Amino acid sequence: MKAKSFPYRLYLVISEEACNHYDFIKVAEEAIKGGVDIIQLREKKDATPQFLKKAVALKKVLDRYQVPLIINDNLEVAIKSGAAGIHVGNTDLPPTEIRKQWPQCEILGYSIEYLEQLYNEQTYSSDYLGISPVYNTDTKTDTVTTWGIDGVQSIRSKTEKPLVAIGNMKASNAKKVVEAGADCIAVVSAICSNSNPLKAAQLLKQEIDQGINNRATAHKI
Repeated sequence: MKAKSFPYRLYLVISEEACNHYDFIKVAEEAIKGGVDIIQLREKKDATPQFLKKAVALKKVLDRYQVPLIINDNLEVAIKSGAAGIHVGNTDLPPTEIRKQWPQCEILGYSIEYLEQLYNEQTYSSDYLGISPVYNTDTKTDTVTTWGIDGVQSIRSKTEKPLVAIGNMKASNAKKVVEAGADCIAVVSAICSNSNPLKAAQLLKQEIDQGINNRATAHKI
């Protein structure tokens, strides 16, 4: 199956709790100005009405910049907020079921924890794969495999699906992960915990772009 176009390079996973210095809406807007081009709202502790209220407020800002909103693991919030898509993991509603219940979904992400998942129906039904985590991280502790650079390379050699790398990603390691085969870098604390979200996003984007250029150059040799 031919991979769907995924033009995004810097993916922010945001929550109100993760933002240390500013309101999460302000963090999102500053991050967009710095280069973030897709945002996922992850509010694991919120009931659906509260989650939906935040999603609607965030989408108003994102729409001004034509940045897509992805909702983490809540199909009702994704549909009712008018989000572009949803991201799910292994214990969430399967991508095949999401396709049935929400055929209008534009961007469907799926996190993989085993190489064997590259060949299942859920992966085939998704638009991009989350490599989670690349490195161990305090923001997500319920994971099975820590992929590392070798894992990213292995996944890249086995699929044409767009790969979004997440898990303790920061400016100091983003370039290497992109060179290994990731198409997009997703971050939480690297931007949400930074006192200057705009500058943090700019630095990340620079490293990602450099990694993409290096990979392209290597392929020409």
